[in-house]
Amino acid sequence: QVQLVESGGGLVQPGGSLRLSCAVSGSFFSVSSRGWYRQAPGKARELVAQILNDQRTNYADFARGRSIISRDRATDVVFLQMNNLTPEDTAVYYCKIRGWLTRGASLLDYWGQGTQVTVAS
Repeated sequence: QVQLVESGGGLVQPGGSLRLSCAVSGSFFSVSSRGWYRQAPGKARELVAQILNDQRTNYADFARGRSIISRDRATDVVFLQMNNLTPEDTAVYYCKIRGWLTRGASLLDYWGQGTQVTVAS
């Protein structure tokens, strides 16, 4: 089995930055995409950014231009850097990997437990 563990959340002042990390224990046979999502109270979970297997990246409109998603191949840690944070960025941030655990397995989504980010002065 695999486990995704997020870290780096906390209280951030408006205008500040955060850097989230997603560490993976276990291994995948193959991965389709790695991404960061967030869920604010009373709202649906939404994509922040994702990095595909071919290294292309996608960003939500609210994240584009102030966020960078990256991956350290050596450690298989996925990072999310977000700048110019506002209170509207307050949410639980989740890491997700879409992949196959073994050859012939189904393509599934694997989620971390999330890390709280609160933007407030």
